[in-house]
Amino acid sequence: MQQSPRTVKGSRRDRSAVSVQGFLPLLFAGMCWHWARWGIAFLSAFWINEMTDSPRMVQLTGTTMWAPLLLGGVLGGVFADRFDRLRTIQWQLALLIPMVVLIGLLESSSRLSIWMIYPFLLASGVGWVGDMTSRRALVFEVVGTDRIDNAMAYEAFTLASGVAVGNLIGGSVAQNFGIGEAFFVVAGLLLVGLVSLNWVPRDKSATASSRPNSSTLTELKEGLSLARTNNGLRSILGVTFLANFFLFSYFPAVQRIGDRIGATPTQIGLIAAMTGFGMMAGSFIIGFWEPERRGLVYICGVAFGMVMLVPFATSGSVFMASSTLFVAAIGSGFFGATQSTLVLTIVDADMRGRAMGLLSMAIGALPIGTFLLGEIAEQIGASSAVVTMAVSGLLLLAAWVASHPEVLAMRRSVDVQR
Repeated sequence: MQQSPRTVKGSRRDRSAVSVQGFLPLLFAGMCWHWARWGIAFLSAFWINEMTDSPRMVQLTGTTMWAPLLLGGVLGGVFADRFDRLRTIQWQLALLIPMVVLIGLLESSSRLSIWMIYPFLLASGVGWVGDMTSRRALVFEVVGTDRIDNAMAYEAFTLASGVAVGNLIGGSVAQNFGIGEAFFVVAGLLLVGLVSLNWVPRDKSATASSRPNSSTLTELKEGLSLARTNNGLRSILGVTFLANFFLFSYFPAVQRIGDRIGATPTQIGLIAAMTGFGMMAGSFIIGFWEPERRGLVYICGVAFGMVMLVPFATSGSVFMASSTLFVAAIGSGFFGATQSTLVLTIVDADMRGRAMGLLSMAIGALPIGTFLLGEIAEQIGASSAVVTMAVSGLLLLAAWVASHPEVLAMRRSVDVQR
């Protein structure tokens, strides 16, 4: 299965990840996961809002689901490096599916309690760590170094589609059939993803542990030390942290900004969906473009997104809010389509899972940034809070890149840097 030593020259078609056996079913499984993940997030928040009418309790649903990324990322990376990655993904889905069905049954029979939602979201967040560390590292194994840019552009596209489609599926099914029934649809998506993994070739050389004489604790320490010993990885992770803390924290503010400009609920939903559609467009551009200077595109995507949040936050109409958020999300798509590629190509093969675990921890800055933006918004309003966070993020991004410039030098022609 490992193909990274192979060099692929020639046409764009020759460099396409789609031509590699096993990539499409692995990508399809990821798409099912992203749609289901966003569906779970939407339905859980929707149900909690109906039951409690508490903004704090609703906000807590997102914090709970994101928490495993921040707290368990490196441990998930250790599992990804020690065990068969394909089997890990299969077990993750197999365990989560009955949980989703159970939540659907409890809701349909009016026996679902508020306290049940948060452990369920925590389990879903653990699954998110598994997808980030095991499945994405497996993508690298399947497609190899030369096709990784194209593969990760597809990955970013499916992730972005989940932002739009997952919410749309959850909302439309819940409105027309019921919240419990919507959870059943989510379980169906996860089941389809699990079945599709049967078409991913299994690496015959895979063992229970690539390093049988190394303890889990030792590998955990090695994973954590990567951020200290690998300057390039540290540079990438800093940008990821800033992007999630200052850029993506605007998500909850969309509702308040929509209210300010007099948007209807449907129009607010349309504005929110622009995040997904813009990221899909940005990912498509990266997949077609295949930029040589990965690191520069990565940084510019974050900076561009932060700049465009200013006209979005100060918009005076639905059209202006939708269009500026769409353009801002294109920058986010650039960032997302190059992020995993940079991480996977900056470390040795036996450390990729743990490197992705560190990446998930950096992404885990999002709930903290979201909480901070909410507190600022309570004092000065949502629009001013988004502007404040975006401008602060730009300044700190410039300072970080100036002091940790390694990411700027990362190019597609350099297969693996250590």
